[in-house]
Amino acid sequence: MCGPMTLSVPPARRGPCILALDVGSSSVRAQWVDAAGAPLTAGAAARAEHAWRVSDGGAMETDAEALADLCIRVIDTAVEAGRAAGVRPAAVATAVFWHGLVGIGADGRAATPLYGWGDGRARAAAEGLRARLDEAAVHRRTGCFLHEVYPAAKLVWLAGPAGDSLPPASAWAGIGELLMLRLFGTLRTSLSMASGTGLLDLRRGAWDGEMLHAAGITVDALPPVDDAPFRGLRAEFVARWPELAEVPWFPPLGDGACASLGMGAAGRRVGLTVGTSAAVRVLRDDAEPAVPDGLWCYRLDARRTVCGRAVSNGGVGFEWLRRTLLLPAPDALEARLAAMRPGAHGLSVIPRLLPERPPRDGGPETASIAGITAATGAVEIARAWLEAAAVEMGRALDAVEAAFGAADEVVAGGGALNASPAWTRIVADALGRPMRLTPHDEPTLRGAALLALERIGAIPDAVALAAADGGERIAPDPVAHAVYRRMRSR
Repeated sequence: MCGPMTLSVPPARRGPCILALDVGSSSVRAQWVDAAGAPLTAGAAARAEHAWRVSDGGAMETDAEALADLCIRVIDTAVEAGRAAGVRPAAVATAVFWHGLVGIGADGRAATPLYGWGDGRARAAAEGLRARLDEAAVHRRTGCFLHEVYPAAKLVWLAGPAGDSLPPASAWAGIGELLMLRLFGTLRTSLSMASGTGLLDLRRGAWDGEMLHAAGITVDALPPVDDAPFRGLRAEFVARWPELAEVPWFPPLGDGACASLGMGAAGRRVGLTVGTSAAVRVLRDDAEPAVPDGLWCYRLDARRTVCGRAVSNGGVGFEWLRRTLLLPAPDALEARLAAMRPGAHGLSVIPRLLPERPPRDGGPETASIAGITAATGAVEIARAWLEAAAVEMGRALDAVEAAFGAADEVVAGGGALNASPAWTRIVADALGRPMRLTPHDEPTLRGAALLALERIGAIPDAVALAAADGGERIAPDPVAHAVYRRMRSR
């Protein structure tokens, strides 16, 4: 669970302060952020891990109520630290992973498990949607593909072959909406979260009639789309967090869009985040988006969109390697990984433990390693895997640059990269573009907080403030990049 959290300099000199919450794919984190977008936290953010139930059949699900409870306990930890330091909060901002789906009963509680973005059991349902609908037209309207990652396909799968077995629920939403319902007694969603469902018309900012019909639901089964802040905490939470009772709580936003904002990855600066998964994204001022071919397109808010390509198997592969292979201790592993030449292992790897994101085919969730000999060791396998994952990120960058032109630089961050300088170098060489490491440990939390600061009038432009940041710059090695380009062509 959450450990102690302390705050650094006197926050009265750094206000207004935002409490930011990030409900990620593997953990829930909270942090106080000042008006410059800098954390008040001395050390790590308040954090608690959570896990998914997975199976060979493609399941990725968890107990939604337990995850909401975990979010509340993380807020508890952050509030206690803010209270001890005398923080006067101005607003609460939240980021949540996209594409989650949970049925909510008439009692306001979860009626189904929470299905995660990596749940592949809707694959046949997505194929059925592609056979029935004009996917190109759907993509232009919604920014999403007909793919099992999206709630649209999951609803068809849950309804069964005859379309009449949808679990009884009064509404369908994600974990962020369920959490706000618990706290405020009101169910609604943000434009950002709605844009990641495959059910929203991006231009109109309203639920898409054709996709609702295809998914077998009516508009009454989905939350209203409204970016206005929540106010009026339920009495039990007023008693628990009196300092948060009168401040605006902004509806949850998509974590990827917040990460791009928090890193300053806008315009000609392309963002790369590497956590459990990885994604290459560009944030644009785009009130009426034209959806690029081959990329998904979601909203941050009514003014801005984020477009890109995701790679499901990012840091999850590194964690699997650590857990499964007899790898050296971290420092020794880093030294040995860094000393190896690109491709010298002679292995070919398909690094797929989770279903791939659209527009790529999602499954099957099986990885492969070819070329192993008696001389192959654990470190060679690890290096080959990390290179293969980096090459996938390079393919994603290719797709983004095909739509928007060559990036001036790639701004990169995320826990998986932070944990391995050797892998960071591999990724930079695979991308073949100057890569700047974001100086921010929690770009998603920062992005959510910056947008809240903009909305309360504390800063004029969240993107402009974020883009002013520096960070270590890594130039790609052209020889290594040539090796990875050959791998990419295979």
